[in-house]
Amino acid sequence: MLRQESEADARFRREVAAWLQANIPEELRHLTFRPPRTEAMAWYRKLSERGWIAPHWPRAHGGMEATPVQQVILMEEMAQAGAPDLPTQGLNHIGPILIKCGTPVQRDRHLPAILKGDAIWCQGYSEPGAGSDLASLRTRAEVRGNELVINGHKIWTTWGQHADWMFALVRTSEGAAKQQGITFVLIDLTTPGITRRPITTIAGDDEFCEVFFDDVRVPLENVVGEIGQGWAVATALLSEERLRIGSPAIALRALERLRRLAADERFRAVDNPCFRERLAHAEIETETLIASYLSVAEAEEQGGGADSSYLKILATETVQSILDILQQVAGEAGPLRDPLWNEAERLDITEMFLQSRRLTIYGGTNEVQRTIIATKVLGLPVAARGKA
Repeated sequence: MLRQESEADARFRREVAAWLQANIPEELRHLTFRPPRTEAMAWYRKLSERGWIAPHWPRAHGGMEATPVQQVILMEEMAQAGAPDLPTQGLNHIGPILIKCGTPVQRDRHLPAILKGDAIWCQGYSEPGAGSDLASLRTRAEVRGNELVINGHKIWTTWGQHADWMFALVRTSEGAAKQQGITFVLIDLTTPGITRRPITTIAGDDEFCEVFFDDVRVPLENVVGEIGQGWAVATALLSEERLRIGSPAIALRALERLRRLAADERFRAVDNPCFRERLAHAEIETETLIASYLSVAEAEEQGGGADSSYLKILATETVQSILDILQQVAGEAGPLRDPLWNEAERLDITEMFLQSRRLTIYGGTNEVQRTIIATKVLGLPVAARGKA
């Protein structure tokens, strides 16, 4: 950490570090894959009981209402302590959207379950042929009485095979523009007609799955916003998603892995001036990301609505850059699929590197984010894209 902290923030850091050291189960420390649902949710509930599961939520809705600096402190200390990755679609995506756009009934039903870990959520946006061009989605929903009847196919659904609920985009009508006629809906995944099929990734995990809908009946009360007006809700959620993807949490975990490699006597990387220079570069990149995240999060906190596209680019490419250094320093151990062990210490070299390849794709590819910055932030004409 290169920043100055107030005494209050320094006390909070000490409190967090001591609590994590005493409470994270040893078998869950420094994992790369998310642990199985039962183990992940046990840790989730422990964080919830401590009051730290939703630091960015308002207190009025059960959150911690932490400052952006406190949020970063939590991320830094969790990375250093090796806290396991958790399912966060409920915490980071649908929870904040229900706070902003949901009905009182929807908030009362779903927010407490998210906080307590009683419900895992997944996102039903991407489809075959409708990923970056999300408005081309073809999953359809027909209004019949007081229900939507949904037919279609979602893909790349993170933890969809483990989830209890999905927030999804479905097409309820055709409009003059592709973005018209799309509806945002909450789907109970125990509803008849839903089939889930896990997808194994290059990293060897089953982080994603595809989901099929065959005459799935969903009450109209599960629509967020208005029928056919879901695109505004969807884009608000994407802005929130990019802010959370743009957090330094994953970069801090990657940096911790690089430091652990440097400390391993088999590599003796700390004795190498070239490595020390690379490590310093990774630390500076991470601090730059933290400063950028704090700037955007503080603007959001004040209602400024700062664009989060550049933050998503910076965060994901910082992670990949750090893990590229780790692979280079690992030398002949770099291609090994299995983690190395130093007695009880687990040292991952390859797993997180392979997982990081998808970071620049999901949440809107980094190429799409650059187009958004060019046209909506810099005001460049569409015709100017591709000219440099």
